[in-house]
Amino acid sequence: MKEKLPKRWMQASVWILCLLLSASTGFAAHGEKATPKKAILLAAFGTTVPEAQKAFENVEARVRQVFPGIEVRWAYTSSIVRAKLAKQGKVLLSPESALAKLMDEGYTHVAVLSLHTIPGVEFHELNQNARLFGQMAGGFEKILVARPLLSSHEDLERAAKAMVKSMPAGRKPGDGVILMGHGTENHPSDAVYLALYHLLQETDSNVHIATVDGYPAFRDILPKLKEKKVKKVYLVPFMAVAGDHARNDMAGDGPDSWKSLLGKEGFTVEPVLRGTAEIPEIVDLWVDHLKVVFDHFQ
Repeated sequence: MKEKLPKRWMQASVWILCLLLSASTGFAAHGEKATPKKAILLAAFGTTVPEAQKAFENVEARVRQVFPGIEVRWAYTSSIVRAKLAKQGKVLLSPESALAKLMDEGYTHVAVLSLHTIPGVEFHELNQNARLFGQMAGGFEKILVARPLLSSHEDLERAAKAMVKSMPAGRKPGDGVILMGHGTENHPSDAVYLALYHLLQETDSNVHIATVDGYPAFRDILPKLKEKKVKKVYLVPFMAVAGDHARNDMAGDGPDSWKSLLGKEGFTVEPVLRGTAEIPEIVDLWVDHLKVVFDHFQ
């Protein structure tokens, strides 16, 4: 006959098993679930332009208003921007470093808000790396990435209406507008700009969009302005901040800037140095994406 294990051994085995189960399911030893510790990570490409920083401050203020009491942190996805800021004594973390710090500080639920405009390369890298943090043993209980600005047809409609509504008060009906988007090469998300262009044209046929590194390009818009005999053109960034692209490529005094090229063609040009993150309706669109993520933390 098999010998029976001593009773105290059996009791010890059951106790150890309970500890292991509680650890693997995220519950405390007494059966109580650990108190959630939530945080929001705002992830943007970043900027080195001090004047453009107010756009990010505007986003943070709105996020804190909608999510009172929740820890809010920042991360810049651009290593070039982070390096330039470091030389100025300003330390901005990468999303990965920021997430590692939140994990070390015991946060259990993290919502990452992508302040990118389209779901391009940088957004997908951010999303992929965040998912890896969620798979780490002993790490976050849940980490989710909110969608970037333009992620659905509804987003496009809201963004188009917001941009047309936010045009300068002095603009006349016949004045043209070119929104400057960043664009992306060799990525399907570049098509989002063309979809937005279609909706902009339905809202106001004198509002166009062109991109620095994608389609449509500036050269595609110039013939449309001439065809409609436009005399004055407003240049407006369609980027979160009015940073280097807006101040140099769009509104700079160099011979290849959009302002200079339009001037050579006889247009009167008025640049507007304001990022989309300074427009309340656009910020609310990002914040609504964050709300969707937070609903999964309830």
